[in-house]
Amino acid sequence: MQAFVFKNKNYITLISGILVGLGLINHLVLGIPMLTDLAFIIGSIIGFIPIGIQAIGALKVKVISIDVLVSLAIIGAFIIKNYEESAIVSFLFLFGGYLEQRTLSKTRSAIRELSKIAPDIAYKQMDNGEFETVDIDEVDIGDILLVKTGGKIPVDGEVIKGKGYVNEASITGEANFIEKNQGIKVFAGTILENGSLTIRAQKVGEDTTFGRIIELVEEAQDSKSEAERFIDNFSKYYTPLTLLIALTVYIFTRNIELAVTILVLGCPGALVIGVPVSNVAGIGNGAKNGVLLKGSEIIKSFAKTDTFIFDKTGTLTVGKPQVLDAKFYEGEAYTKDLIVSIEKESDHPLAKAIVEKYDHDRKIYPITSTNVIKGGGIKALVDDKEVLVGNLKLLEENNISLSDEVKNLAKEYEKSGNSIIAISISGKFSAIFAIRDQVRDQAREKLEELKRLGATNLIMLSGDNQGSVDNIKDELGLTKAYGNLLPEDKVNFVKKMKDQGHLVAFVGDGVNDSPSLASSDVAIAMGSGTDVAIEVSDLVLMKSDLSKLPHAYALAKATYKNMLENIIIAVGTVIFLLASLIFSNWMNMSIGMFVHEASILAVILNGMRLIKFKLK
Repeated sequence: MQAFVFKNKNYITLISGILVGLGLINHLVLGIPMLTDLAFIIGSIIGFIPIGIQAIGALKVKVISIDVLVSLAIIGAFIIKNYEESAIVSFLFLFGGYLEQRTLSKTRSAIRELSKIAPDIAYKQMDNGEFETVDIDEVDIGDILLVKTGGKIPVDGEVIKGKGYVNEASITGEANFIEKNQGIKVFAGTILENGSLTIRAQKVGEDTTFGRIIELVEEAQDSKSEAERFIDNFSKYYTPLTLLIALTVYIFTRNIELAVTILVLGCPGALVIGVPVSNVAGIGNGAKNGVLLKGSEIIKSFAKTDTFIFDKTGTLTVGKPQVLDAKFYEGEAYTKDLIVSIEKESDHPLAKAIVEKYDHDRKIYPITSTNVIKGGGIKALVDDKEVLVGNLKLLEENNISLSDEVKNLAKEYEKSGNSIIAISISGKFSAIFAIRDQVRDQAREKLEELKRLGATNLIMLSGDNQGSVDNIKDELGLTKAYGNLLPEDKVNFVKKMKDQGHLVAFVGDGVNDSPSLASSDVAIAMGSGTDVAIEVSDLVLMKSDLSKLPHAYALAKATYKNMLENIIIAVGTVIFLLASLIFSNWMNMSIGMFVHEASILAVILNGMRLIKFKLK
């Protein structure tokens, strides 16, 4: 019975509405009392059924819900033979629930749109070398897949053959065509606009970037913010209090109609739905625009953030430094062989720059041992020689003699914004390299937008030398910038800013940023960053540049403002209804329920404005 009722709840609402309409028409036009009462009685009973079932379910778990209040109001009106009001109240409550579910469904459109473009098949290379169509669940890590023009890329992987242009809008929020060829990463859910790619699967199913986006957006939209938890707790006490007030009024006045009307007017429906609809719509907007908000809890903190702290490499800069100059003081070829041998073992951007520059027909020596010196570099045993690769401080701490020429050259490099890498072999200084990263496109423009939106502090923290840091600070118009910092120094700086009363957002992308991300009020990870950084973050910019950060910041502010507006509408409606009941003669149960349901629709429509929010 219960399953049947809820399955057909929309039809019940429609029938209830038709009966109410027939009753009103008969009352106003035909004037036959028996037909009018019959329409309203049947309408009341049919409309009451789903409401009563929900009320009983709530009482079974010892919760006095809105359904309980409305059920009592309908029964009370029916007892006093006010069939018109019992029918109208039941219909309006059901119709309000229908509108609520329909509009909430629209706010979750981001999930449906993402799910629609989720790949469900793949062209997999079989044991005989031929490619065959298989279900996406049959694809494993390491499988070789073929993607043709117009096809969806089914997994996260690496191109091993072919060339093409991929639309990555499902990941980044922007329909830009990105060129892909051998060695380049591709992501599930993106579309190959032209060309043909053979890829090796590296992540499949829910572990893909696309799968994680869907999962995290679902979790975020189902999570509850501090305001929602407060309202839930408030409703637990407010709803029984309303029932108690109605009962008290009846005991002292013996006016059951007044008591029943209080039950209707006191329903906190708009208050309960107003905050969730704002949060769900805001998170959905972010998902469609390449901004992954991991939960509604973070919206308030981000909206009030006044300080943004940025890591440098991979965040404000492209994260792909290049060797711009070098000077060798010992055997050049042998020095290149050793430094490439060592740096091939590292994922550091500066190491990759050296390998990219010099890894051409080099002799690669096996590494006997390595010791990473935090904030300094690497000490390695290669070809039976002790080799130091890192900053000048590392070499000086290991008693490597540096000539005035080397020190002056290092100062010139740093003044030009370069990072310094030096190498010594068996205690002798061998070479110095000037490496520089490029700032991201439109970085200054996006940082200026953050200032316009209310950010008062834009700060950069880096392990790079102060000269390079100062150059980027001036180029981007940052408030402050600090270099030569270890990961723990960054954490201490974040804590210091928080202790000074600032709400701090940290933006980073690497493993070394994870402690700072975890220490901040709002942790923001770049989408191309490490899994660790993304895991500890509150917000992920799926397009790995700053173009979406101002949108995310403005969206959080708009969502928080929208949430407060809905609370004001909800509370204001209840105050208005109760005041009208006390101080006027025109307020009754039907009008009260109509205004109550109108307020629910108002907060839903207000929240839905966030779906189309765009940064002006």
